Amino acid sequence: MAAPRRSSSRAGRSGAAPGGGTDAPRIDHVDPTGLVDVTGDSLAAHDDRERERLVDADLADRDLEGVVLRECVLEAPRLGGARLRGARFVETVVADSFAPELAAGRSTWHDVRVERPRWGSAELFDADWRSVRVVGGKIDYLNLRGARLTDVVLEGCSIGELDLGGAEALRVALVDCRVGTLDVTRASLAHVDLRTTSFDRVDGLDGLRGATVDAVQLQALAPALAAHLGLVVD
Repeated sequence: MAAPRRSSSRAGRSGAAPGGGTDAPRIDHVDPTGLVDVTGDSLAAHDDRERERLVDADLADRDLEGVVLRECVLEAPRLGGARLRGARFVETVVADSFAPELAAGRSTWHDVRVERPRWGSAELFDADWRSVRVVGGKIDYLNLRGARLTDVVLEGCSIGELDLGGAEALRVALVDCRVGTLDVTRASLAHVDLRTTSFDRVDGLDGLRGATVDAVQLQALAPALAAHLGLVVD
């Protein structure tokens, strides 16, 4: 499925319906203040940190399981191979992060802004995202299988494969994104706005129930929907 991209400002903070009864995500502004500069060398698994700024931190291949970052800023961290299983990011900004492989399954992201990520395989299965905005960047494979997504915006992102298999998504908007494959197999979607994003392919068509598309996207989906339903078009 390929559809033209059109600029949109639908995913605002108000939560007002952008049209068609689809509620927009309710995203809180994140701007940590009063930060103390620290080095990445001091960060360890299960640490609970608050109001810290890490700049150019090399966290690659580090064991950071269960780490908690509250009201922090990570600027240009290198996260490749870092073990972030069960980590918690709260009221935190992650900018210009680089990770060929991001291992953050069962992590928690509440009131988080992610800017210009460069991720290869991002393993975020069973994650809990609430009030999260991802702006720009390129992600080859974003694995959110089984995740819980509430009030989430992906804006201006290039994603090779977005895997939402078995995920629960409420008030999620993909704004001006380019997605290769969208997998919604056994997903549960409500107020999910896809109208300004293009897809090459959608897997698990039944899982699109609860999403909003526009007329152009519906036309592009028509052959796949016909085949899925066993319709003969003559």
